[in-house]
Amino acid sequence: FVILRDDGCDLGVPGYDIHGQITIHHIVPMTAEDIEAGNPLILDPDNLITTTHDTHNAIHFGDVKLLRLPPVERTRGDTKLW
Repeated sequence: FVILRDDGCDLGVPGYDIHGQITIHHIVPMTAEDIEAGNPLILDPDNLITTTHDTHNAIHFGDVKLLRLPPVERTRGDTKLW
C-alpha cells in the first residue's frame, strides 16, 4: 500500500522514482520495545514512507551527501560546470 501510495518515489516526491530496492521508513522511529508491545505505529501507513537505501541512511546517520539533489537548471551564459 505504501509503495503504491507514494508512487514508488523517494520520500513520495514525484520525479524521484526509485529504480532499485525500495526501503519502507518509519517516520516516527520504532524501538524493540515498540515491536514487543505491538505498537500500532509499526504498520500505520501514516507513519511509513518509501525511500531509497541511501535516503534511509541519510535520515538515520545525518549524511546529506547520500541524498539525491534536484538537477541544476542551466541558463544561457552559465559557465559554471556544476
